[in-house]
Amino acid sequence: MQEKPKVTVSRTRRADSAAKDFVFTQADIRAVDGTAASFRAQAWEAFKRLSLPAVVDEPWRRTDIHALPTDQFVLPKEDAFEDLPPVREDLLKPLTANQHGGQIVLLPGGSKIDLDEKLARQGVIFTDLKTAEQKHPELLARMLGKTVNVEEGKFAALAGAFAQNGVVLYVPKGVTVEEPLHSVLWGPGANLAHVSHVLVLIDEGASVTYVHEAASPDETGVNSMHAGSVEIQVMQGASLRFVELQSWGRHVWNFSHERARVERDGNLDWIFGAIGSRLTKNFSELDLAGQGATGRMSGFYFTDGNQHLDHDTQQNHLAPNTTSDLLFKGALKGKSRSVWQGMIYVAPGAQKTDGYQANRNLVLSDQARADSIPGLEILADDVRCTHGATVGKLEAEPLFYLKSRGIPQAEAEKIVVEGFFDPIFQRIPFEGVRERFQQYIADKMSV
Repeated sequence: MQEKPKVTVSRTRRADSAAKDFVFTQADIRAVDGTAASFRAQAWEAFKRLSLPAVVDEPWRRTDIHALPTDQFVLPKEDAFEDLPPVREDLLKPLTANQHGGQIVLLPGGSKIDLDEKLARQGVIFTDLKTAEQKHPELLARMLGKTVNVEEGKFAALAGAFAQNGVVLYVPKGVTVEEPLHSVLWGPGANLAHVSHVLVLIDEGASVTYVHEAASPDETGVNSMHAGSVEIQVMQGASLRFVELQSWGRHVWNFSHERARVERDGNLDWIFGAIGSRLTKNFSELDLAGQGATGRMSGFYFTDGNQHLDHDTQQNHLAPNTTSDLLFKGALKGKSRSVWQGMIYVAPGAQKTDGYQANRNLVLSDQARADSIPGLEILADDVRCTHGATVGKLEAEPLFYLKSRGIPQAEAEKIVVEGFFDPIFQRIPFEGVRERFQQYIADKMSV
């Protein structure tokens, strides 16, 4: 099937990109061999050549990063985590019962790995990037650069060249992983660049649930950055539920390029949650590459203060009889801003496509702003594709009803917002994770 060409649209506007480039050098690239070495070399060349994005670039038109202090960031040294705040205990709790199928904790300059021996005997590989480079080079050759191209932008190249930490998940053909797998990327520290690469390959007929969380403490008067890449392959007849949550501190600049490719009769349930960071720019693409492939993308975000969250999603139907369903919901307070840009693309010949996308926003203060931009690009003639977007305030009728029952205004607003997010929260399969993010939102509502 013909895939969509990448097009960059320029507009005549003042360039507001950061004046200085990053200070990373080739010496900062970790020494690796084989496929990983050639991949990093390619990423390094792209990183040197590509410019920082500016508001004249169409994908960045609503997200200005001219204040990003690029020349201040350094990569964590080995074992740097020993002198930094430890990972929060609530992030480490088992997702179900009293255990995980496996858990990986990524720390500045280190990691901790735990995998159930039963899964290891079945051939499941769930480890950190450094270990995979040493012990599983043949597997990495099937995964590195297969969905995210380092040429896609400065931050994609940065993640490819300088990834200090990451997760590699492989589930062999026909294996069903009953207990969920969990990873935590913990990013404390000032002026640090946390660079991560998550690689997932679910082989034919296999299935798994995987939860990846990124978090850090709030630190005032400083800056830190996360640049990440997520590459997912769901092979023929395989199934993946991927839950991705971020609660970065308010000093963190967060950039990520993520793409999932789903083959024939494969299924992906992809859930996003975002309540943290100073600024986020996230590219998330779903490629339905095989006939009968299905993908669902669900997202929620809650901004307050001066936060700026920009999610750029794309649903690419590259084969006939494919189905995609996207629902993102957001709420905004203070002077915060959200941007959601979505596109459903249907390739020539991708008949019987069924694509849907919707973005709903609640603006809870007069100075908050939500930009919602859905889009369709259809090059086949036997399809069903719909989209919608709404931006509005809390409705008076449910608030009046609750207050008439003696519920104070603030509590009534909290109840309505919780109800607004509930359809998305119900898609998070673990009660503990769901309750934690419900508490985050309750905390924001109480300020």
